[in-house]
Amino acid sequence: MSRTRAWMKVASFGGLAVVLGAALLSLADLPRSGLAQQRPTVLSSAPALETSAAPVRPAQPVVDLGNSFVEVAAAVKPAVVYIQAETRAQERDTPGGESPFERFFGFPPNEQQRPRMGSGSGFILSADGYIMTNNHVVEGFDRLDVTLPDKRQFKARVIGTDPNTDVAVIKIDATGLTAVSLGDSDDLQVGEWVLAIGNPLGLQFTVTAGIVSARGRPLNDLLGSEWSIADFIQTDAAINPGNSGGPLVNVNGQVVGINSAIASRTGTYVGYGFAIPMNLARTIGDQLIRDGKVTRAALQVQIRPVTPEDAEYVGLEEIRGVVLQGFSNDDSPAKAAGMLPGDVIIEVDGRLVDYIAQLQQLVGFRRPGERVPITVMRAGGERKTFNVRLAEAATTPDQTRVASARPEHEDASTAGQKLGIAVEPLNDRWAARFTDDATGVVVTDVDPDGPSRGRLFPVDQASGMLTLITHVEGTRVKTPADLNEALKSVRAGSVVSLRVVRAAPDQTGRLVTLPGVVRVRVN
Repeated sequence: MSRTRAWMKVASFGGLAVVLGAALLSLADLPRSGLAQQRPTVLSSAPALETSAAPVRPAQPVVDLGNSFVEVAAAVKPAVVYIQAETRAQERDTPGGESPFERFFGFPPNEQQRPRMGSGSGFILSADGYIMTNNHVVEGFDRLDVTLPDKRQFKARVIGTDPNTDVAVIKIDATGLTAVSLGDSDDLQVGEWVLAIGNPLGLQFTVTAGIVSARGRPLNDLLGSEWSIADFIQTDAAINPGNSGGPLVNVNGQVVGINSAIASRTGTYVGYGFAIPMNLARTIGDQLIRDGKVTRAALQVQIRPVTPEDAEYVGLEEIRGVVLQGFSNDDSPAKAAGMLPGDVIIEVDGRLVDYIAQLQQLVGFRRPGERVPITVMRAGGERKTFNVRLAEAATTPDQTRVASARPEHEDASTAGQKLGIAVEPLNDRWAARFTDDATGVVVTDVDPDGPSRGRLFPVDQASGMLTLITHVEGTRVKTPADLNEALKSVRAGSVVSLRVVRAAPDQTGRLVTLPGVVRVRVN
């Protein structure tokens, strides 16, 4: 019995030792068997890891996106129409071959003794038959026929058109129609999914998908168009001839643009197309329905894009805004409010201005006579806001004709070396191109490697173009000596502001005077 008790004591002490050993091992956090991955080491004294990258939301499953496209197409389909246009007027052959409209928008080549025909798309704005489309789909045609998705056909009449924005509103005599839902095109983001819907190549109701690939695109460089709109939405959703006038729709089923054009050498889709922003089109459409025409407001100013030198000169951290070059006339509302040439316009009624098209839209589609706060930046970072009473825009630009004369000589001058230019006094024959009280010095040469390259231009004997420098930093310049004196205190590397007037040929070859402001970083 005593021996048994002894072994029981030994076993008890052994078990206790095993338990205590396991406890000590757990406290020491020694490696254990199990999963192969390494456990992370946490240092209590280390700060939490921070990142400047924006959080990315998990992508939705492809099937969900596909179902969204299906739902959007089904919702919008009843409001998309097919437009056939026809004119019985005899046509002349187009000089040099087919026109851009024929090439890009599906019109057949003009032929003698045959009616001109075309087709396009549109979408229903209201249940009582108002339809929006492109101006180029309906302009110049005698008859418009509209086919609804349910195959019903109606003859349409034009309510109003605006060639400058390529927007038109037509109407059919019908009721109880399904209208589209209009979205806010200002909310569009590059990379956002959109659907282009229309009737390309005669194929009624076709849907293509893509993304918004860019915003604020000017179209005139691509098509040589005279349209004033320079704020197109670019998309890689396939757009082809016949899509013109159809809706560009977001994934919520809202129309955010009007499919208008494609960039192509062949006339068919090669990768990207363009749509008119819906916010702009809606403003135009409202005026066309209400008044049958578009009335624009104007500041009556001459403007140009901002340059890096402009931004530095007025103390802008970003290179944005629009430079006020001059005034269209003495009654300019901007001039009356106190704005000055050289001002950089950065806001209209609290909305930021990045480029010219934005300013044109923010001002142009206000009502004439309306007062609008306009904020500008001036030299040294001075910020000023003016309450401007807008005027009604003229239908054509107000240009001043000047006499045609050639300069007698182009002797280089030693004045203007800091600007990298040569100047001469304004002689009588040069002065004939400007107003009676014009004063200043004429730029006769520009150093191709100097600071004024691309900013100032020398006398052009062939075209008759002249550039006259009238002020340096607000100081009037009458002679080359005045120019040198005005530049004497300007330090090398700084930006100087020049007031200039150009006598230059317009698109018709006539000479016109163009006042402006130029900023140059001096030598």
